[in-house]
Amino acid sequence: MSLHGAYDPDNIFAKILRGDMPSVKVWEDDDVLAFMDVFPQSEGHVLVVSKTSTARNILEIEPEPLAKLTSAVQRTARAVEKALKPEGLSLMQFNGDAGGQTVFHLHFHIVPRWTDRPMKGHGHAPMADAEQLKALAQKIAAALD
Repeated sequence: MSLHGAYDPDNIFAKILRGDMPSVKVWEDDDVLAFMDVFPQSEGHVLVVSKTSTARNILEIEPEPLAKLTSAVQRTARAVEKALKPEGLSLMQFNGDAGGQTVFHLHFHIVPRWTDRPMKGHGHAPMADAEQLKALAQKIAAALD
């Protein structure tokens, strides 16, 4: 998909937001949802999405939902760092097919990094064990400020 086009209300994140698909939630409020990536590039990989915007990418989102989303990314990244003690964090946001985007609902990735653990490729990581994701989500949620 290109950078321009119609929002698909049946994309996987829209289904998660509607409750049509399960997710392992870290936290949510009226504006955002943070949940575990089921194909994690690293242990503790979290996705953060807007619940109020149907922007497909960074070019389309309105200023207020973007501000709330980026604030949520920072809050979640701080909790990931506190809970998991990674040596670094990669924050990623992809736009369009050519930019690496695979789900066309604006989202941010928070990927904990350690020097001795290689990061799996975006869109190429194996599916994680649901119980492990739940345990990580609980640990991260407990570290939220």
